Amino acid sequence: MATVPSVSNSITVRLEVPATGNAVSSITTAVESSGGSVTGLDVTASGLEALRIDVTVAASSVAHGEEIVEKLRAIDGVAIGKVSDRTFLMHLGGKIEMSSKLPIRNRDDLSMIYTPGVARVCMAIAENPEDARRLTIKRNSVAVVTDGSAVLGLGNIGPMAALPVMEGKAALFKRFANIDAWPICLDTQDADEIVAIVKAIAPGFAGINLEDISAPRCFEIEARLREALDIPVFHDDQHGTAIVVLAALTNALRVVGKEISEIRVVMSGAGAAGTAILKLLLAAGVEHATVADVRGVVHSGRDDLNDSLRWIAEHTNRSGRTGTLKEAVADADVFIGVSAPNLLDGDDLATMAENSIVFALANPDPEVDPAVARQTAAVVATGRSDFPNQINNVLVFPGVFRGLLDAQSHTVNTEMMIAAARALATTVADDQLNANYIIPSVFHPDVAKTVAAAVREAALAARGGAEPAPSKPTPGIVGTLDTAAFPAVRL
Repeated sequence: MATVPSVSNSITVRLEVPATGNAVSSITTAVESSGGSVTGLDVTASGLEALRIDVTVAASSVAHGEEIVEKLRAIDGVAIGKVSDRTFLMHLGGKIEMSSKLPIRNRDDLSMIYTPGVARVCMAIAENPEDARRLTIKRNSVAVVTDGSAVLGLGNIGPMAALPVMEGKAALFKRFANIDAWPICLDTQDADEIVAIVKAIAPGFAGINLEDISAPRCFEIEARLREALDIPVFHDDQHGTAIVVLAALTNALRVVGKEISEIRVVMSGAGAAGTAILKLLLAAGVEHATVADVRGVVHSGRDDLNDSLRWIAEHTNRSGRTGTLKEAVADADVFIGVSAPNLLDGDDLATMAENSIVFALANPDPEVDPAVARQTAAVVATGRSDFPNQINNVLVFPGVFRGLLDAQSHTVNTEMMIAAARALATTVADDQLNANYIIPSVFHPDVAKTVAAAVREAALAARGGAEPAPSKPTPGIVGTLDTAAFPAVRL
């Protein structure tokens, strides 16, 4: 599939050009003839004989950007100055920072924010640990934890190289749900060590978001942490993806007029995301599912089944299919891919049932070219931002954690995730729904708050519908003193 120019590969090139002549049009022609796109052209300095121009160009890759620069360099009279990668510029010095909510202007501020006044607050929490939720950042803090073993589509690149992704995750938590999230990149890929470290840092957080940890270790780590901690543990690669897929499928089925209990789903990918999607779809009512991995259809007769694949074999493939993914998609109503690029073609999709649904989510290159899929499928979704119906986890994890934190939930369960998916689906109104709009934009103003409200309600229902219990009154907090003893002072 050809890659189109994108802002994620955009560069800004500083050029010195003659003040007269057709240099500006030559610049535009050079870029466009190279397959790039000029998105900005600014004259930053002007003299009698020369102009300094900053031209911003969208390229399709780093190599493509270099080709465009060389094409510009070849223009007569043009001198190349600094070339800046706009994405790298955005990351200089990191993307997040810690800031104080309170000014520290004088000794009084210092003595209350820090010593000696802070000691009384410490002792109050020591006497009543639940007060940490209202007297510290704990109530609104999430740890974004990774070992760098499965970062985006880049593989095992390690914790330091994973930090830009974790920073970005923290920035999204703040932007969409006003949650303070902290990147925690661990220099170990030992499951026992990861569990021990997260357990040790958990007192400072109200939730744990596991990120970019490879399968099958991620399943064990999540399960052990959920068992050990009294705060929610959520693996976004698994459950965030699963929730968005369920929401998108809910609306896609509305478009094609099919019921979730009657469809046959074929999935490609049995890793962390694939397994979580499968489990959530089964819980939501899918009764006929078949899963394929690199060795073909997962079935009980295979001799390479680990615990995770064995679970899949026991809960799917009712008809006992074997063979390849290409064979499995025949007559399927839905294809969901979270695996590898270019596994299917138009001929394969043509064998699917009428009004088929294709979610090709491998990123950046999906299992089938979306343009090809659209020729036969009624609804197509991808993980890419340059096609309609982007399946993007940012639609989910901010709202999910906002709801969990607001409910002071101690866990996250399947019912809460289904509630999140249903809420996300409802943000697309009946008069908005169509084959090219089954899932809202990440910037839709109602997404995070709608998902948060649904998750909060489900979390409260999980403990009997009771609102979060108020903390034991702490001496000195407004409303706990006998205010009648302190008459108002009139000035």
